[in-house]
Amino acid sequence: MATYRDAGVDIFKENEIIRSLSSHITYRRRGFGGPIGDIGHYAGLIDLGSLILAFTTDGVGSKILVAEELGKWDTIGIDCIAMNVNDLLAVGAEPLAFVDYLAMERGDENIAAEIGKGLNEGARLSNISIVGGETATLPEIINGMDLAGSALGVIQGKEKIITGDRIEKGDAIIGVPSSGIHSNGLTLARKVIEDAGYSYNDPFPPDPSKTIGEELLIPTKIYIEVVDLIKACDVHGLAHITGSGLLKLKRLTDLEFEITDPLPPQPIFKFLQEIGRIEDDEMYRTFNMGMGFLAVVDEADARKACGILGGEVVGRVRG
Repeated sequence: MATYRDAGVDIFKENEIIRSLSSHITYRRRGFGGPIGDIGHYAGLIDLGSLILAFTTDGVGSKILVAEELGKWDTIGIDCIAMNVNDLLAVGAEPLAFVDYLAMERGDENIAAEIGKGLNEGARLSNISIVGGETATLPEIINGMDLAGSALGVIQGKEKIITGDRIEKGDAIIGVPSSGIHSNGLTLARKVIEDAGYSYNDPFPPDPSKTIGEELLIPTKIYIEVVDLIKACDVHGLAHITGSGLLKLKRLTDLEFEITDPLPPQPIFKFLQEIGRIEDDEMYRTFNMGMGFLAVVDEADARKACGILGGEVVGRVRG
C-alpha cells in the first residue's frame, strides 16, 4: 500500500525539521513593528499599532513536474499565489500584495511568459498586486525549475486576528469544496500514477474528456470569499487544508472537531486511492479530500456562512 512517507515525504519528519529550525530563531525585533505570537501558525504577524501585517511564503512544489511533463505552464502561477493567499485568509488577513521567486536551471522566456499568465490570473482572483519578484538561473543548483513567493496581507487591529483561540463547544464547522488535489500530496500522487503504469497524457478514467495530467494541474482554489465571511459572521477559526490534511485543525484549538458529514471527495482522490491501494487514514492525512478550507463559526451564523462560502456544515466542535 502506497504512503506519502514511502514516496519520499514524511510529514512528521518535516514537523521535526520545522521545530529544529525555529528553535534557533529566537531574536525578535524591539520597538515599532515587532512580531505578534510565535512562529508556526498560518502566517507571521507584525504589529503596526492600529494595523497588523500578515506574511506568508510558499511554493508550487512537485506539481511543477506535471506541468513540465505536459509542457503546460500557464496555471502553476495561480497555485503559487493561492497557497500563500489562502494562508493569509486563515488568520483573518485581507491579501494585498505578492512577490514571486522563479529559479530555473536554464532561462526560458517562453516558459516565463506562461508562468506570468498564471501569476496575473491568481492576482486577479485574489485582488492583489504583484509588486516585485526575483528570477535566478542556477544550473548547478536547480534541476528544472522552482516557483515560490511571499504574500502580504492586513488585519484591521489585534482584535480581528483569527487564530482559533475563540473556538468553543457547539461551534459549527463549515467545509468549503476544493477544486481537486490543489498543490499538496503531488509526490504521492505522481508515484502511484507512475507505478500503476499510467502516463500523464492518458485519459483520466473517471472523465476521459481530459488527461490525468490536466486533472492534476487544475489550479488550487483561492478562498477569497473568506474576506466577506469575516465581515458578516462571528468567525472563531479558519483552516487552510494543505499538507497533513485535517491534522491542520490541531493548530487552532485543543478542543475536539467532530466531522460527521464531510464533503464528498472529487474523483481524483478515489482514483489515486484505488490504483495506489492507499488506506483511508493516509488519504486524509495527505490530501484535502474535497475540503480545501474550513471555517469555524458561531452556530447562529452557520447558515449565513454557508451561503457566503458556498460550503456546508460538516460537523461541530466538541468539548
